[in-house]
Amino acid sequence: MRLLHTSDWHLGRSFHRVSLLDAQAAYLDHLVATVEEREVDAVLVAGDVYDRAVPPLTAVELFDRALHRLAAVGVPTVMISGNHDSARRLGVGAGLFERAGIHLRTDPEGCATPVVLADDHGDVAFYGLPYLEPAQVKDVLGAGKAGHEAVLTAAMDRVRADLATRPAETRAVVLAHAFVAGGEPSDSERDITVGGVAAVPAGVFDGVDYAALGHLHGSQRVTARVRYSGSPLAYSFSEADHRKTMWLIDLDADGGIAAEERIDCPVERPLARLRGRLDTLLEDPALDRHEHAWVEATLTDPVRPADPMARLARRFPHTLSLVFDPERPPDDPGASYAQRLKGRDDHQIAEDFVAHVRGGSGPSDLERTVLRAAFDDVRVDETVREVSR
Repeated sequence: MRLLHTSDWHLGRSFHRVSLLDAQAAYLDHLVATVEEREVDAVLVAGDVYDRAVPPLTAVELFDRALHRLAAVGVPTVMISGNHDSARRLGVGAGLFERAGIHLRTDPEGCATPVVLADDHGDVAFYGLPYLEPAQVKDVLGAGKAGHEAVLTAAMDRVRADLATRPAETRAVVLAHAFVAGGEPSDSERDITVGGVAAVPAGVFDGVDYAALGHLHGSQRVTARVRYSGSPLAYSFSEADHRKTMWLIDLDADGGIAAEERIDCPVERPLARLRGRLDTLLEDPALDRHEHAWVEATLTDPVRPADPMARLARRFPHTLSLVFDPERPPDDPGASYAQRLKGRDDHQIAEDFVAHVRGGSGPSDLERTVLRAAFDDVRVDETVREVSR
């Protein structure tokens, strides 16, 4: 059975205030064309269909057109909600869509109810695990505690229990939206850390033939059977070196991967991260190839030059981001507050603040636990508020 694994469309997202709607439409054209040309048997969409819980109408219309086109080619599509989606909104009409071969899986309680498709070798059971916010699904799934590993393990236990009731030759595929240990993140994924832990071990998915993951935006293998397709477009300059693709996977009669291929996604405009003094960026002939790219320029001039953005735009008209990182020693008192905080998360910054006001004495273990719980509560509350709007 030939699978096309994709995820993280983030329909409605912009890039530094530049609309990506046309680029997303071009990607969906490419997706449908690939399904037809490569004789795909099932399309897998591993979450983050939309960029936010209440997407703009233009994004909803784009999604609607995509569903109609996928239904028209007669190839089943299995799709789950991600941490950016409103699971309840995305799941509206799921029963009706199912009649057209579009299988939306947005309810955690239905994670062990597979979409069963057949080929010449028998059945393949597709289990959709929507994004599982630990605090919200712990009791629903009977997990021991509110952590990512606990709730995913509980969901996978249900999957394995259902699979055990099926014929022994049944192959199994899981779609999930999570941060799996060994995956390489980028700057554009929303933080899902709970209790200081964001990643879960790949072993959570033991017992199935393929795990089609979403959430991380770089296409990558965690193991041979556990993979991220990545996002089809770049959503931050940290993805400038990504090769944006979809996985084309052939499952053999025994559930092994008989063939695999990365299908390149269309690139509307490449990304470039340039660094150096302004005069160098403006004069270096080696940078000619970036003149039509979206550009993030980091200026290292010791003194901020005059009109840097206007001057850069004359050579690089698609410059979107300008960063100042003067050439100074790390302990220079003139270093900016942002530079001092670079690479530190909110919890580390809070701990540093406690140490600062106490004259060097950091928080106790109990205080660290309280701080961690407070940050987790705020993140979950923001998620609940967004979804309930």
